[in-house]
Amino acid sequence: QARLVESGGSSVQAGGSLRLSCVYSEFTYITFFVGWFRQAPGKEREGVAAIDTPSGPRNYSEAVKGRFTISRDNAKNTVYLQMNNLRPEDTAMYYCAADRSWATMLAGRPNAWGQGTQVTVSS
Repeated sequence: QARLVESGGSSVQAGGSLRLSCVYSEFTYITFFVGWFRQAPGKEREGVAAIDTPSGPRNYSEAVKGRFTISRDNAKNTVYLQMNNLRPEDTAMYYCAADRSWATMLAGRPNAWGQGTQVTVSS
């Protein structure tokens, strides 16, 4: 089965930066889209960023555009989320995910999920 493992979550002060990593493995297909989602307590899960190929198109939510950058390194089977200028409202559990369908990814229903890494931003 497909497997994704996130890391890099931590507690930081507002204005700080973090880089999340997600190592993926055991996928049926060699090509697929990857993305990041997050869920805060009492809130719905929301999409953060998604990417096609390492140099391909990227999508960002309006909440993080200009502050977060998604990237992937196929040689390392890893997707990253660089988060700069963090705000308290960025506090959430962050999940990486993968799917063969771009539309399904953007709809918030990717097939494979990691178990999450916690990001906490204090003011």
